[in-house]
Amino acid sequence: MPSPGAEAEAAAQPDRFNQARAAQSVAILEDYAEMIGDLMEEMGEARITDIARRMGVTHPTATKAVARLKREGLAVSRPYRGVFLTEEGLALADRVRARHRTVVAVLVALGVPPETAEMDAEGMEHHVSDVTLKAFESYLERGT
Repeated sequence: MPSPGAEAEAAAQPDRFNQARAAQSVAILEDYAEMIGDLMEEMGEARITDIARRMGVTHPTATKAVARLKREGLAVSRPYRGVFLTEEGLALADRVRARHRTVVAVLVALGVPPETAEMDAEGMEHHVSDVTLKAFESYLERGT
């Protein structure tokens, strides 16, 4: 017979898994917003084909992600044109890009090679809290 602690642990698992899935879903949304922002800056618009190629996904996967961005009010598309971020989408992309740069800078300051720091920051940037981000920024401002 399982102990009461084991039963409580088992009962809490679905909530933890749901939270992890929700966090991953937000991370994906942020990655797409950031990529679309980068493409808009480089090319004036973001075409689904370019998004899919840069994200390393299929065209249908990119289309589905863009549809979600549109539902969330973060992007719009125009017939025979590309995808564009709304003001809210641009703000999100800017926040994600800034978090990424901060995380990379801290990792490099700690001695992580730049290429590795870029790869590691790609996952970390979505999960770093505002408190931790502020601590990272303070650390960098002190001149490490």
